[in-house]
Amino acid sequence: MSLLSNQIEAVLFVSGKAVEEKFLKEKLNATDKQFTEAVSELLAKFNGDSGINLLRFNKKLQFATNPTYVKEVEAVLNPIKEKELTNAMLETLAIIAYKQPVTRIEIEEIRSVDCTYSVQNLMRLGLIECVGRKETIGKPLLFATTDDFLKRFSISDVSDLPDYETLLDKLQQITSTVSVEVVEKPMFDNVEEVPDFLVGEDVKKVD
Repeated sequence: MSLLSNQIEAVLFVSGKAVEEKFLKEKLNATDKQFTEAVSELLAKFNGDSGINLLRFNKKLQFATNPTYVKEVEAVLNPIKEKELTNAMLETLAIIAYKQPVTRIEIEEIRSVDCTYSVQNLMRLGLIECVGRKETIGKPLLFATTDDFLKRFSISDVSDLPDYETLLDKLQQITSTVSVEVVEKPMFDNVEEVPDFLVGEDVKKVD
């Protein structure tokens, strides 16, 4: 392992969150070639059966627990489990990933059911976020995926998304679904309602 690799490893370990590659290169005075080689070394080291994996997404780096050992980690640390995703939420998430930024009404036109429940819960899980309002009648909210979405499903960048069916299959394989399927209501209006947890938020407009 090179000195630069060790330095990056130390920074990521202490940070505990995603760090931009550009910022690392600048602060560590590394050239593009040096940085690429150092990251390649780290990816080789923190891969496979290693308890820690190096995630590379959206031009950022972050250490994360190897998903292979999730059950063992839970058994020892007993963390609060994340709410499971239903098939309806997975379908909504896949649509947002491909159509982003997209409004709830546009999602419902594709799925033909009311998606308020799915959208609100995906936001609470941090997988999507409100990125503005569409300049149309009613100025409906626009939604897009977050960095947490990229990290959870091991996607480097939205430009790397596979075709829709492959993505949906990947999402279903990685996450478990609830045993009781949630039935969403049919579309009944075209009024964009602001979720309770967004009331009062200063949402920027998107041109």
